[in-house]
Amino acid sequence: MHTRKLRDLTVSAVGLGTMGFSHGYGPGVDDQDAIALIRQAHKLGCTHFDTAEGYGAGENERLVGRALAPVRDQVVLATKFFVGGSPTRDELGRQIRQHLHASLQRLGTDHVDLYYQHRVPDSIPVEDVAAVMGELLTEGTILGWGQSQSTAEQIRRAHAVTPLTAIQSEYSIMERAVERDVIPTCAQLGIGFVPFSPLASGFLSGTLDANSTYTGDDVRRVITRFEKANVEANQPLLDLLTAFAREKGATPAQISLAWMLHKHGFIAPIPGSRKLERIHENLAAADVELTKDEHARIEAALASITIHGDRTDADIAKLRNLD
Repeated sequence: MHTRKLRDLTVSAVGLGTMGFSHGYGPGVDDQDAIALIRQAHKLGCTHFDTAEGYGAGENERLVGRALAPVRDQVVLATKFFVGGSPTRDELGRQIRQHLHASLQRLGTDHVDLYYQHRVPDSIPVEDVAAVMGELLTEGTILGWGQSQSTAEQIRRAHAVTPLTAIQSEYSIMERAVERDVIPTCAQLGIGFVPFSPLASGFLSGTLDANSTYTGDDVRRVITRFEKANVEANQPLLDLLTAFAREKGATPAQISLAWMLHKHGFIAPIPGSRKLERIHENLAAADVELTKDEHARIEAALASITIHGDRTDADIAKLRNLD
């Protein structure tokens, strides 16, 4: 497995997002099967595992902690906290420490390698969060810190107080807004970038179609790109990926991941999957190298393709009101 640098942390070029083992994609595998899959991912070369306190109300952290306990010193373990409201600076520090302590207990470890602020509310100065992160870095309870879904301005302001390790935001061939200013800011400041949903919640795998159905807490029930009309309208994108996949002896998912890996050496995506064959496929994307000409051809073709639908927090919130 090729490796990449998220500032001072070395990770596998492709990591594993573990949210789907606990929630977000309908009925999944049981804990023992999930633990086996996470451990198999590590055997295949994955050293970057991403979770959050909010995934399954802490259950995902417990699961990941159990799975990685035998190899804890061989992996980069990332998790996230969320603090809302308008706490004072002292209150903020206490709250973040409480969240971190709870995560450490669930994960069964004495430190988190990469600790993200899970969404960045306007009500809390990013400088105050950065100052607390600096204290935790000094204490050794975290080895790096990041923000999720932040703006370029928030990144710069926070980074000026305590240098950021990584930014985690949605990024894929179907969602490229971060290319405008967030990724260039990361490049300028030496910050890693970790794309979540790099396969657009599975759409770019080419295994779903307009007749696919989703149940339970599966976010694809409310993500507009999975509406039947949008799936059909986005077929030209899948046709493009399929054509390049045949040319490279790869899969559409691997081309999608290779496309972003080609762009910058500080990008390290974390696709999620609950099937061993998909985990193997995603990790193997690190070995699919696009030439400069191939990448340019993909970009030129993408310029003529309109993407229909998207993935927003507002839409995902609607899932709570569905049966």
